[in-house]
Amino acid sequence: MKNISMLRLLCIFLLAFSVHTTGKTVAPVKVKKAPLVLKMDTAQVNVRHFDSVALKTYSKQPEFQYQEDDGQSAPSWWTRFWRWFWNWLSDLFKPMKLGNHKYSQFVQVLLYILQYLAIGAGLGALVFLGLKMAGIDMLNIFRRKPMGANLPYQESLENIHDINFDDELERAVAQHNYRLAVRLLYLKCLKQLSDADLIKWQIDKTNSAYINELTNPDQRRVFKTLTLQFEYTWYGEFAIDATVFKNINALFMDFKKGIV
Repeated sequence: MKNISMLRLLCIFLLAFSVHTTGKTVAPVKVKKAPLVLKMDTAQVNVRHFDSVALKTYSKQPEFQYQEDDGQSAPSWWTRFWRWFWNWLSDLFKPMKLGNHKYSQFVQVLLYILQYLAIGAGLGALVFLGLKMAGIDMLNIFRRKPMGANLPYQESLENIHDINFDDELERAVAQHNYRLAVRLLYLKCLKQLSDADLIKWQIDKTNSAYINELTNPDQRRVFKTLTLQFEYTWYGEFAIDATVFKNINALFMDFKKGIV
């Protein structure tokens, strides 16, 4: 029994020793690095130079002639005008300087509104003046009614073969209704062309159709001008005076001479 106990103690001692040895941390192994070595570039370098002949050739071409603005050349008068205009316009719309006056917020807003109203009125006056010089009456564009021509017949049912053009023209001129007189001149011209078998008149045919029916190039060109004069006066509702009507009447009389 004594030998068995000794054997057990020896086994326990050996087991404890093996466990103690196995639990120790193993230190890492240091690897010695190789020293760095500087490698030289042994590749051959070919040095390239600019071709002076080619550069001189390119410099003579207009595409490669660049001129830099040195800032010393004076701008043109057109550039100076627009520069002044935009500066003036920018200053015009800047809020007015009230200085050191202590106005209430309501008064300041009122002054700003009056400033922009004055600017708007000035610009509107300039636009109105320009349109007036161009012959456009802005006051009657939106309020005027179509000018009546006092037709003695219905326009949609007028028949050029039923109208006594001489009497109607005389009456229109006597009443200074030159706009109606121009219309009568044009209708009379259509009747003359129809009587000469140069066109085939129909009550619902357009003026462009009559122009295309004329085979003579000179007649077609002149009649096209007469048609534009008529449409400008009649459908454009432009009032004309005796002098303008006299010139238009002369054109129709000259055209009548060429109708065979």
